Amino acid sequence: MLIDTYGRVATDLRVSLTDRCNLRCTYCMPEEGLAWLAKPELLTDDEIVRLVRIAVTSLGITEVRFTGGEPLLRPGLVSLVERCAALEPRPRLSLTTNGIGLARTAPALKAAGLDRVNVSLDTLRPEVFTALTRRKRHQDVLDGLAAAREAGLTPVKVNSVLMPGHNQDEAPELLAWALAEGYELRFIEQMPLDAQHGWKREGMITAGEILASLRTRFTLTEEGTGQRGSAPAERWLVDGGPARVGVIGSVTRPFCAACDRTRLTADGQVRNCLFANEETDLRGALRSGATDEELAELWRAAMWGKRAGSGLDDPRFLQPRRPMSAIGG
Repeated sequence: MLIDTYGRVATDLRVSLTDRCNLRCTYCMPEEGLAWLAKPELLTDDEIVRLVRIAVTSLGITEVRFTGGEPLLRPGLVSLVERCAALEPRPRLSLTTNGIGLARTAPALKAAGLDRVNVSLDTLRPEVFTALTRRKRHQDVLDGLAAAREAGLTPVKVNSVLMPGHNQDEAPELLAWALAEGYELRFIEQMPLDAQHGWKREGMITAGEILASLRTRFTLTEEGTGQRGSAPAERWLVDGGPARVGVIGSVTRPFCAACDRTRLTADGQVRNCLFANEETDLRGALRSGATDEELAELWRAAMWGKRAGSGLDDPRFLQPRRPMSAIGG
């Protein structure tokens, strides 16, 4: 079990497969990109499977999500999914992706054992997509979403970040589209995890502002705290349901008290919080010959020291040194 001093139990593991990405989203990294991790620094497929196996069989993990960077850029992704799906007890497997390449890989990922996907899409307007991501790949993302739905990787969830000067007026339009397509939409407040450290609290679009925008077109009924559990998104029934929309207010409406996550970076570091500056090196221990139980004990110790909250609601908050692309979502 992965428990901390506040009694929270981690059952959800986020595994970053790469720090590389084929987009350059303005809220994540600079236009010229970043210095990527060298291949020897990355966990191998066998190392990833071993650590996931330890997490599932010894530490109580029940859900594993593959993230990046962009996880579809990881060679051998389908095989990794298949090997993790064969573990006993079988974890629920999901993938967070920008959707580029999903059109050709969705059927194979489903056959390998992937249960569902989250796809990032911030706009329905191709020109805004290009401005936000610095790439002309809008249709590729739409095609990837459709392929995931057809392959049965459901519920297909769409993650959207609203940015001032770009797509701040698109919330109702995005929700209408998601309802028509059968996707579950979740808005995410812009978080201070960009490589260029350009995030400013006063410039972000808040959860309250997103909800106010949605209510200009839809009736929203809060689903209730009993339905949320440890999920980061507050969810609302749309026009009486059953369709729902979620809002993740990491900055203005933090959900740390119910957090059930642990994170493994692409270079084998355990992070007990997305916004932590401390990491625990499992890769070094693994490559030095540590046993499964020794690795599990290191992981337990890393989670035991988790802080009560992320500190995002504190004006003195210091942004983590590593950006989102290096941490994993």
